Amino acid sequence: MSKKSRKKSPKTPSGSPTAKKKAPTARVTTQTKSAKTQRTPASKSTGSIAKSGSHGAASKQLNSSKSAAAPVKAQDKAKSALPKSALPKSTLVEGQKAPAFRLPRDGGDMITLADYAGRKLVLFFYPRADTPGCTREAIDFTRLADAFAAAGTAVLGISADPLKAQEKFRDRHKLAIPLISDEKHEVLEAYGAWGEKSMYGKSFLGILRTTLLIGADGKVAKVWRNVRVDGHADQVLEAARSL
Repeated sequence: MSKKSRKKSPKTPSGSPTAKKKAPTARVTTQTKSAKTQRTPASKSTGSIAKSGSHGAASKQLNSSKSAAAPVKAQDKAKSALPKSALPKSTLVEGQKAPAFRLPRDGGDMITLADYAGRKLVLFFYPRADTPGCTREAIDFTRLADAFAAAGTAVLGISADPLKAQEKFRDRHKLAIPLISDEKHEVLEAYGAWGEKSMYGKSFLGILRTTLLIGADGKVAKVWRNVRVDGHADQVLEAARSL
């Protein structure tokens, strides 16, 4: 081979250094494109993960808010589950007809509102037999029993205590007032003497110390609510005398 042919041979496309240098460049470009194609789905998947994550957080917040509201619903259900006898009812007002009743009294006899038709009647509702306030109230009405009789007025004491407790209460303090047992709260509710009370920061349902004066016409003439025991029986007697 001549010298000219050897000098020209490196310029051939197949064996030239130029061709060899260009090949790596092409591979780098290809790798760059493939890397881009690989990164593109990754960014999309990251966005979708972020969205799903935010959706999950929102659902957790929603669930937490639902769980926070759950106790309130539970309390509402608890209230609705209370027996009707435990729920306070509307109270009587002066001028309304007194609700009829038929309940046992100390000694075991039954007593009704009709037994006092044409007479004035005092009903005093007390929370519990043989407690300090209730004892003073019952003793005061007993002390004035003759004065009430002279005024043409009968007096009855009513609580939710069973008959045995009422009889023990009567005997211990020598009470002369008939004591009625309303264990089912029927009369207590009908006369508005059963409702919400509070003690030591806690609320509960119980007997509200209440007194009613019923006229000879069978209508409520006077109502005393949230009674203060001291001097109360004397106030009721004056009202009965003036009726």
